[in-house]
Amino acid sequence: MAEQKTERVGYVRWIVCALLFGAAAINYLDRQIIAILKGTLQTEFSWTERDYAAIIFSFSLAYAIGLVIAGRVIDGVGVKKGFALAVGLWSLAAMAHGIAGAFPGLAIPTVLINPPSLVLLSGAAAGFALARFVLGIGEAGNFPASIKTVAEWFPKKERAFATGIFNSGTNLGALGAPLMVPWITIHWGWEVAFLATGAIGFVWLALWWKYYHAPESHPDLSAKELAHIRSDPPEAVTHIPWKSLLPHRQTWAFAIGKFLTDPIWWLYLYWIPDFLKRNHGIDLTTIGPPVVVIYLVADVGSIGGGWLSSHWIKRGWSTNKARKAAMLVCALCVVPIMFASEVKSLWAAVALVSLAAAAHQGWSANLFTFTSDMFPRRAVGSVVGIGGTAGAIGGMLIALVVGEILTRTGSYYLIFLIAGSAYLVALLIIHLLIPKSEPAKLEA
Repeated sequence: MAEQKTERVGYVRWIVCALLFGAAAINYLDRQIIAILKGTLQTEFSWTERDYAAIIFSFSLAYAIGLVIAGRVIDGVGVKKGFALAVGLWSLAAMAHGIAGAFPGLAIPTVLINPPSLVLLSGAAAGFALARFVLGIGEAGNFPASIKTVAEWFPKKERAFATGIFNSGTNLGALGAPLMVPWITIHWGWEVAFLATGAIGFVWLALWWKYYHAPESHPDLSAKELAHIRSDPPEAVTHIPWKSLLPHRQTWAFAIGKFLTDPIWWLYLYWIPDFLKRNHGIDLTTIGPPVVVIYLVADVGSIGGGWLSSHWIKRGWSTNKARKAAMLVCALCVVPIMFASEVKSLWAAVALVSLAAAAHQGWSANLFTFTSDMFPRRAVGSVVGIGGTAGAIGGMLIALVVGEILTRTGSYYLIFLIAGSAYLVALLIIHLLIPKSEPAKLEA
């Protein structure tokens, strides 16, 4: 039935969704390549676990800063220009990783948590940290722009599904890295791997600039599909200042959800290849299949989580009940990762990580969609930016914590214990803050 309805009203919005899918894939390809090359780079540059954690920390710091800026910029200039600027910047930064080791005299500050102190990174570690910082600033624009685009191009009943589809692109990018990067690195070196993957962003940029228009001005959009997109009650178009967003429980529910769960996804992204190497002996030539399986399964979770809540809404459930029920299912599916470090079989560990990664993506699709459920379209980019900043701050902390735990114990047991419990804690707090998920009452 859903497929027939889509065909009847038009398909242009799904082409826009496909562009968002592509951006998400490139975003995560550029983000994950350093995790695939962690062992290679540590060997070449003699990095410690704290050095690697500091490099990841620099990305998270920039991501937090960038999201504060990105949400407001995108709400101000629109998604076409804002998205183009973001992709161009992060693509240049991704390519810059290829020359990050060429400045041995470079030094930049970073932090340690044990003891709490400000120290200097030097040489290649500093170069990579600087490149990651610029990458974080650019990549911060991806999700605010994507969520705002979904809010502009889809009615509420389709937004979770559309969000799940474009968000599944992150998994394509994440699984593309272990397929492409080892082969490029073996044949041409890790420098070329960064240069080649970074250049892909400019191909997407050309397609985006050529094809994207607002719904009301898109040359290929039919009147019937536009009416479908605008089938929700009309909204005011006045500017909403940040001071009007920060006092609302809805903003803080989203932000706390991101703060507690985004770091877990970044843990998977940046440390799972290392976990598989430590516990199961995989290397650059054998990393592909396990990581590909993890992100293929995660793709199913991304689409499935969005579909699940949309399905229940179509069956008559309230938006609040459907979103939270889907998030509870996802939170429970993350719990088994607590045992991942204890299993002896490689593929048993992969299965546990895959389930958790899929659950995170389903959780994320519904959490993101909460913003468009509770806020008008003109505020979505800013709210996502606030929440994303909170998630990035959590990512900064998890990077330092993981680096410290691995330095002290060499084990992922405590790390996975934190991961397995984070989502249930987040859902409890979200429910306490917004038991009914009512729309935020903003000043006109």
